[in-house]
Amino acid sequence: MPVPLSKRPARKAAKSSVRAKATSRARRAPLRVDLALQGGGAHGAFTWGVLDRLLEEEWLQIDGISGTSAGAMNAAVLVDGLDRGGREGARQALAAFWRAVSDAARFSPLQRGPLDVLLGRWSLEGSPLFVGMDLASRLWSPYDLNPFGINPLRDILERSIDFEALANSKTRLFITATNVRTGRGRVFRNAELTPDVLLASACLPNMFQAVELDGEYWWDGGYSGNPTITPLVRDCDSNDTILVAINPVEREGRPTTAREILNRINEVSFNAGLLKELRMIAMLRQVVDAGNCEGARWARMRIHLVRNELAAELDSSSKMNAEWAFLTMLHAEGRRAAEAFLERDGGNLGKRSSVDLDVLLDGV
Repeated sequence: MPVPLSKRPARKAAKSSVRAKATSRARRAPLRVDLALQGGGAHGAFTWGVLDRLLEEEWLQIDGISGTSAGAMNAAVLVDGLDRGGREGARQALAAFWRAVSDAARFSPLQRGPLDVLLGRWSLEGSPLFVGMDLASRLWSPYDLNPFGINPLRDILERSIDFEALANSKTRLFITATNVRTGRGRVFRNAELTPDVLLASACLPNMFQAVELDGEYWWDGGYSGNPTITPLVRDCDSNDTILVAINPVEREGRPTTAREILNRINEVSFNAGLLKELRMIAMLRQVVDAGNCEGARWARMRIHLVRNELAAELDSSSKMNAEWAFLTMLHAEGRRAAEAFLERDGGNLGKRSSVDLDVLLDGV
Protein backbone atom coordinates (compact mmCIF):
# COMPACT_ATOMS: atom_id res chain seq x y z
CA MET A 1 0.00 0.00 0.00
CA PRO A 2 1.31 3.48 -0.77
CA VAL A 3 2.02 5.73 2.19
CA PRO A 4 0.67 9.28 2.64
CA LEU A 5 2.95 12.20 1.84
CA SER A 6 3.09 13.16 5.50
CA LYS A 7 3.97 9.74 6.91
CA ARG A 8 7.47 9.31 8.35
CA PRO A 9 9.61 6.47 7.00
CA ALA A 10 9.59 3.15 8.76
CA ARG A 11 12.31 2.34 11.28
CA LYS A 12 15.47 0.73 9.96
CA ALA A 13 15.33 -3.04 9.67
CA ALA A 14 17.81 -5.44 11.24
CA LYS A 15 21.27 -5.67 9.64
CA SER A 16 20.70 -9.21 8.37
CA SER A 17 17.49 -8.08 6.66
CA VAL A 18 19.28 -5.11 5.13
CA ARG A 19 21.99 -7.36 3.67
CA ALA A 20 19.37 -9.74 2.28
CA LYS A 21 17.48 -6.90 0.63
CA ALA A 22 20.70 -5.42 -0.78
CA THR A 23 21.58 -8.82 -2.32
CA SER A 24 18.07 -9.12 -3.76
CA ARG A 25 18.30 -5.63 -5.28
CA ALA A 26 21.67 -6.43 -6.82
CA ARG A 27 20.02 -9.25 -8.83
CA ARG A 28 17.15 -7.08 -10.08
CA ALA A 29 16.67 -6.44 -13.76
CA PRO A 30 17.59 -2.90 -14.86
CA LEU A 31 14.81 -0.36 -14.37
CA ARG A 32 14.67 3.08 -15.98
CA VAL A 33 13.74 5.82 -13.52
CA ASP A 34 13.47 9.60 -13.54
CA LEU A 35 14.72 11.86 -10.76
CA ALA A 36 13.01 15.06 -9.58
CA LEU A 37 15.33 17.17 -7.44
CA GLN A 38 14.12 20.09 -5.32
CA GLY A 39 16.17 23.18 -4.56
CA GLY A 40 17.04 24.51 -1.12
CA GLY A 41 20.46 26.18 -1.00
CA ALA A 42 22.98 24.36 1.18
CA HIS A 43 20.28 21.79 2.01
CA GLY A 44 20.98 20.48 -1.50
CA ALA A 45 23.82 18.55 0.15
CA PHE A 46 21.10 16.22 1.42
CA THR A 47 20.27 15.44 -2.21
CA TRP A 48 23.97 14.84 -2.84
CA GLY A 49 23.82 12.10 -0.20
CA VAL A 50 20.67 10.58 -1.71
CA LEU A 51 22.21 10.50 -5.19
CA ASP A 52 25.46 9.11 -3.80
CA ARG A 53 23.54 6.13 -2.39
CA LEU A 54 21.25 5.59 -5.39
CA LEU A 55 24.24 5.53 -7.75
CA GLU A 56 25.43 2.39 -5.94
CA GLU A 57 22.35 0.53 -7.25
CA GLU A 58 23.37 -0.78 -10.67
CA TRP A 59 19.80 -1.78 -11.54
CA LEU A 60 18.57 1.83 -11.33
CA GLN A 61 19.11 3.36 -14.78
CA ILE A 62 18.56 7.14 -14.89
CA ASP A 63 16.48 8.23 -17.87
CA GLY A 64 15.85 11.91 -17.10
CA ILE A 65 16.37 14.41 -14.29
CA SER A 66 14.31 17.52 -13.54
CA GLY A 67 15.99 19.94 -11.15
CA THR A 68 15.57 23.40 -9.73
CA SER A 69 18.11 25.63 -7.96
CA ALA A 70 20.50 23.40 -5.96
CA GLY A 71 18.65 20.45 -7.50
CA ALA A 72 19.56 21.77 -10.95
CA MET A 73 23.24 21.93 -10.02
CA ASN A 74 23.17 18.45 -8.51
CA ALA A 75 21.52 17.19 -11.70
CA ALA A 76 24.02 18.78 -14.09
CA VAL A 77 27.06 17.69 -12.05
CA LEU A 78 25.71 14.13 -11.76
CA VAL A 79 25.09 13.75 -15.50
CA ASP A 80 28.45 15.28 -16.44
CA GLY A 81 30.24 12.94 -14.02
CA LEU A 82 28.20 9.96 -15.20
CA ASP A 83 29.16 10.59 -18.81
CA ARG A 84 32.82 11.06 -17.97
CA GLY A 85 33.39 8.25 -15.51
CA GLY A 86 30.27 6.18 -14.98
CA ARG A 87 28.62 5.85 -11.59
CA GLU A 88 31.84 6.27 -9.63
CA GLY A 89 32.68 9.30 -11.74
CA ALA A 90 29.31 10.83 -10.88
CA ARG A 91 29.83 10.21 -7.17
CA GLN A 92 33.28 11.82 -7.30
CA ALA A 93 31.99 14.78 -9.30
CA LEU A 94 29.22 15.49 -6.77
CA ALA A 95 31.66 15.27 -3.85
CA ALA A 96 34.12 17.60 -5.61
CA PHE A 97 31.36 20.11 -6.42
CA TRP A 98 30.12 20.37 -2.83
CA ARG A 99 33.67 20.56 -1.53
CA ALA A 100 34.29 23.49 -3.90
CA VAL A 101 31.12 25.20 -2.65
CA SER A 102 32.31 24.85 0.93
CA ASP A 103 35.83 26.05 0.10
CA ALA A 104 34.44 29.14 -1.62
CA ALA A 105 32.37 29.98 1.46
CA ARG A 106 35.22 29.45 3.93
CA PHE A 107 35.98 33.16 4.20
CA SER A 108 32.43 34.36 3.77
CA PRO A 109 31.21 36.83 6.41
CA LEU A 110 28.15 34.63 6.83
CA GLN A 111 29.34 32.31 9.58
CA ARG A 112 27.65 30.86 12.64
CA GLY A 113 27.77 32.91 15.81
CA PRO A 114 29.86 31.66 18.79
CA LEU A 115 26.79 30.55 20.77
CA ASP A 116 25.42 28.56 17.81
CA VAL A 117 28.79 26.84 17.42
CA LEU A 118 28.95 26.10 21.16
CA LEU A 119 25.44 24.63 21.20
CA GLY A 120 25.92 22.68 17.98
CA ARG A 121 23.24 24.58 16.06
CA TRP A 122 23.60 25.02 12.31
CA SER A 123 21.59 28.25 12.23
CA LEU A 124 23.04 31.62 11.17
CA GLU A 125 20.48 33.48 13.27
CA GLY A 126 23.13 34.29 15.87
CA SER A 127 25.48 35.86 13.33
CA PRO A 128 25.41 39.69 13.54
CA LEU A 129 26.51 39.93 9.91
CA PHE A 130 23.73 37.62 8.76
CA VAL A 131 21.15 39.64 10.70
CA GLY A 132 22.61 42.87 9.31
CA MET A 133 22.58 41.61 5.72
CA ASP A 134 19.05 40.30 6.16
CA LEU A 135 17.88 43.73 7.31
CA ALA A 136 19.84 45.45 4.55
CA SER A 137 18.17 43.26 1.92
CA ARG A 138 14.81 44.68 3.00
CA LEU A 139 16.01 48.22 2.31
CA TRP A 140 18.38 47.80 -0.62
CA SER A 141 18.30 45.46 -3.59
CA PRO A 142 21.12 43.31 -5.02
CA TYR A 143 21.55 46.05 -7.63
CA ASP A 144 22.58 48.36 -4.77
CA LEU A 145 24.56 45.91 -2.65
CA ASN A 146 26.15 43.89 -5.47
CA PRO A 147 26.28 46.26 -8.48
CA PHE A 148 28.68 44.04 -10.46
CA GLY A 149 26.49 40.95 -10.08
CA ILE A 150 29.25 38.81 -8.59
CA ASN A 151 28.28 35.20 -7.90
CA PRO A 152 31.03 32.83 -6.68
CA LEU A 153 29.06 29.85 -7.98
CA ARG A 154 29.79 30.87 -11.57
CA ASP A 155 33.47 29.91 -11.39
CA ILE A 156 32.63 26.65 -9.60
CA LEU A 157 30.11 25.66 -12.28
CA GLU A 158 32.50 26.54 -15.11
CA ARG A 159 35.24 24.41 -13.54
CA SER A 160 32.97 21.52 -12.56
CA ILE A 161 30.84 20.91 -15.66
CA ASP A 162 31.54 20.37 -19.36
CA PHE A 163 28.44 22.07 -20.76
CA GLU A 164 29.27 21.14 -24.37
CA ALA A 165 29.27 17.47 -23.38
CA LEU A 166 25.93 17.87 -21.56
CA ALA A 167 24.34 18.89 -24.85
CA ASN A 168 24.97 15.40 -26.24
CA SER A 169 24.28 13.38 -23.10
CA LYS A 170 21.87 10.45 -23.34
CA THR A 171 20.51 11.41 -19.90
CA ARG A 172 17.84 14.06 -20.35
CA LEU A 173 18.12 17.19 -18.19
CA PHE A 174 15.27 19.61 -17.45
CA ILE A 175 16.19 22.77 -15.55
CA THR A 176 13.49 25.24 -14.46
CA ALA A 177 13.83 29.02 -14.12
CA THR A 178 11.12 31.68 -13.67
CA ASN A 179 10.64 34.51 -16.14
CA VAL A 180 10.60 37.80 -14.21
CA ARG A 181 8.38 39.56 -16.77
CA THR A 182 5.72 36.89 -17.27
CA GLY A 183 5.98 34.97 -14.00
CA ARG A 184 5.93 31.72 -15.97
CA GLY A 185 8.46 28.94 -15.68
CA ARG A 186 10.62 27.74 -18.53
CA VAL A 187 12.29 24.37 -18.75
CA PHE A 188 15.80 24.42 -20.26
CA ARG A 189 17.06 21.20 -21.83
CA ASN A 190 20.51 19.71 -22.39
CA ALA A 191 21.53 21.70 -25.47
CA GLU A 192 20.44 24.97 -23.82
CA LEU A 193 22.36 24.55 -20.57
CA THR A 194 25.06 27.05 -19.58
CA PRO A 195 26.39 28.35 -16.26
CA ASP A 196 23.92 31.24 -16.59
CA VAL A 197 20.95 28.84 -16.89
CA LEU A 198 21.93 27.09 -13.64
CA LEU A 199 22.52 30.45 -11.92
CA ALA A 200 19.11 31.63 -13.14
CA SER A 201 17.47 28.52 -11.70
CA ALA A 202 19.02 29.37 -8.32
CA CYS A 203 18.60 33.16 -8.42
CA LEU A 204 16.92 34.37 -5.24
CA PRO A 205 15.65 37.91 -6.05
CA ASN A 206 16.67 39.47 -2.74
CA MET A 207 20.23 38.14 -2.99
CA PHE A 208 21.23 38.20 -6.66
CA GLN A 209 20.51 40.26 -9.73
CA ALA A 210 18.17 38.60 -12.20
CA VAL A 211 20.06 36.57 -14.80
CA GLU A 212 19.67 37.63 -18.43
CA LEU A 213 19.05 34.86 -20.97
CA ASP A 214 17.87 35.43 -24.54
CA GLY A 215 16.88 39.01 -23.78
CA GLU A 216 14.71 38.02 -20.81
CA TYR A 217 15.44 38.10 -17.06
CA TRP A 218 15.10 35.08 -14.82
CA TRP A 219 14.70 34.26 -11.14
CA ASP A 220 14.72 31.07 -9.10
CA GLY A 221 12.80 28.21 -10.71
CA GLY A 222 11.25 27.31 -7.37
CA TYR A 223 8.59 29.97 -7.88
CA SER A 224 7.18 28.09 -10.88
CA GLY A 225 8.28 24.47 -10.45
CA ASN A 226 10.34 22.94 -7.66
CA PRO A 227 10.97 20.80 -9.63
CA THR A 228 8.82 20.55 -12.78
CA ILE A 229 7.34 17.09 -13.40
CA THR A 230 5.77 17.72 -16.82
CA PRO A 231 8.88 17.10 -19.00
CA LEU A 232 9.55 13.81 -17.21
CA VAL A 233 6.08 12.67 -18.24
CA ARG A 234 6.19 14.01 -21.80
CA ASP A 235 9.81 13.43 -22.85
CA CYS A 236 11.04 10.39 -20.91
CA ASP A 237 10.36 6.67 -21.28
CA SER A 238 10.36 5.81 -17.58
CA ASN A 239 7.10 5.39 -15.66
CA ASP A 240 8.80 5.81 -12.26
CA THR A 241 9.84 9.16 -10.80
CA ILE A 242 11.86 9.39 -7.58
CA LEU A 243 11.22 12.78 -5.99
CA VAL A 244 13.94 13.99 -3.62
CA ALA A 245 12.16 16.55 -1.45
CA ILE A 246 14.04 19.15 0.57
CA ASN A 247 11.27 21.56 1.59
CA PRO A 248 8.70 20.11 4.00
CA VAL A 249 5.14 19.99 2.69
CA GLU A 250 3.75 19.96 6.21
CA ARG A 251 5.13 21.64 9.32
CA GLU A 252 3.69 21.12 12.78
CA GLY A 253 2.73 24.11 14.90
CA ARG A 254 1.95 27.70 14.05
CA PRO A 255 4.69 30.11 12.93
CA THR A 256 4.62 33.14 15.20
CA THR A 257 7.91 35.02 14.75
CA ALA A 258 8.57 37.17 11.69
CA ARG A 259 11.25 34.78 10.41
CA GLU A 260 9.11 31.68 11.03
CA ILE A 261 6.24 33.24 9.08
CA LEU A 262 8.51 34.25 6.19
CA ASN A 263 10.10 30.79 6.14
CA ARG A 264 6.71 29.06 6.01
CA ILE A 265 5.50 31.39 3.24
CA ASN A 266 8.56 30.45 1.20
CA GLU A 267 8.01 26.73 1.82
CA VAL A 268 4.37 26.95 0.73
CA SER A 269 5.13 28.99 -2.39
CA PHE A 270 8.12 26.83 -3.37
CA ASN A 271 6.03 23.65 -3.07
CA ALA A 272 2.93 25.01 -4.83
CA GLY A 273 3.88 24.18 -8.43
CA LEU A 274 5.03 20.66 -7.57
CA LEU A 275 1.89 19.89 -5.56
CA LYS A 276 -0.27 21.13 -8.42
CA GLU A 277 1.35 18.65 -10.83
CA LEU A 278 1.10 15.79 -8.33
CA ARG A 279 -2.56 16.64 -7.78
CA MET A 280 -3.11 16.45 -11.54
CA ILE A 281 -1.60 12.95 -11.59
CA ALA A 282 -3.94 11.90 -8.78
CA MET A 283 -7.00 13.29 -10.61
CA LEU A 284 -6.07 11.69 -13.94
CA ARG A 285 -5.68 8.30 -12.28
CA GLN A 286 -9.32 8.48 -11.29
CA VAL A 287 -10.79 9.58 -14.61
CA VAL A 288 -8.49 8.48 -17.47
CA ASP A 289 -8.76 5.05 -19.09
CA ALA A 290 -5.61 3.17 -20.07
CA GLY A 291 -4.38 4.13 -23.51
CA ASN A 292 -1.82 6.14 -25.42
CA CYS A 293 -3.18 9.64 -24.88
CA GLU A 294 -1.14 12.13 -22.88
CA GLY A 295 -3.59 11.98 -19.98
CA ALA A 296 -3.01 8.24 -19.71
CA ARG A 297 0.74 8.85 -19.72
CA TRP A 298 0.31 11.13 -16.71
CA ALA A 299 -1.94 8.62 -14.98
CA ARG A 300 0.63 5.83 -15.43
CA MET A 301 3.44 7.77 -13.76
CA ARG A 302 4.47 6.09 -10.49
CA ILE A 303 5.71 8.53 -7.84
CA HIS A 304 8.23 7.67 -5.11
CA LEU A 305 9.47 9.98 -2.40
CA VAL A 306 12.75 10.45 -0.54
CA ARG A 307 12.13 13.05 2.14
CA ASN A 308 14.55 15.18 4.18
CA GLU A 309 13.25 14.58 7.71
CA LEU A 310 15.75 17.12 9.08
CA ALA A 311 14.16 19.94 7.08
CA ALA A 312 11.54 20.65 9.73
CA GLU A 313 14.27 20.91 12.39
CA LEU A 314 16.53 23.31 10.48
CA ASP A 315 15.68 26.99 10.09
CA SER A 316 15.82 28.80 6.76
CA SER A 317 19.08 30.60 7.56
CA SER A 318 20.92 27.26 7.53
CA LYS A 319 20.29 27.09 3.77
CA MET A 320 23.12 29.63 3.53
CA ASN A 321 25.50 27.69 5.78
CA ALA A 322 28.14 26.06 3.58
CA GLU A 323 30.44 24.78 6.34
CA TRP A 324 31.92 21.44 5.32
CA ALA A 325 30.85 19.82 8.59
CA PHE A 326 27.23 20.87 7.89
CA LEU A 327 27.30 19.70 4.27
CA THR A 328 28.77 16.31 5.18
CA MET A 329 26.16 15.91 7.93
CA LEU A 330 23.43 16.53 5.36
CA HIS A 331 25.16 14.15 2.94
CA ALA A 332 25.15 11.41 5.58
CA GLU A 333 21.48 12.08 6.30
CA GLY A 334 20.75 11.86 2.58
CA ARG A 335 22.45 8.47 2.33
CA ARG A 336 20.50 7.26 5.37
CA ALA A 337 17.22 8.47 3.86
CA ALA A 338 18.00 6.82 0.51
CA GLU A 339 18.84 3.54 2.24
CA ALA A 340 15.56 3.69 4.18
CA PHE A 341 13.73 4.43 0.93
CA LEU A 342 15.27 1.41 -0.82
CA GLU A 343 14.40 -0.86 2.11
CA ARG A 344 10.85 0.46 2.39
CA ASP A 345 9.87 1.22 -1.20
CA GLY A 346 12.48 -0.42 -3.43
CA GLY A 347 10.03 -3.24 -4.15
CA ASN A 348 7.45 -0.74 -5.41
CA LEU A 349 9.72 0.60 -8.14
CA GLY A 350 8.47 -0.60 -11.51
CA LYS A 351 5.17 -1.77 -9.98
CA ARG A 352 3.23 0.89 -8.10
CA SER A 353 3.52 4.34 -6.55
CA SER A 354 5.02 4.50 -3.08
CA VAL A 355 3.02 7.55 -1.95
CA ASP A 356 -0.71 8.08 -1.73
CA LEU A 357 -1.35 11.10 -3.95
CA ASP A 358 -5.10 10.93 -3.35
CA VAL A 359 -4.61 12.82 -0.08
CA LEU A 360 -3.88 15.87 -2.26
CA LEU A 361 -7.46 15.75 -3.52
CA ASP A 362 -8.92 16.29 -0.05
CA GLY A 363 -10.90 19.52 -0.08
CA VAL A 364 -10.78 19.85 -3.87
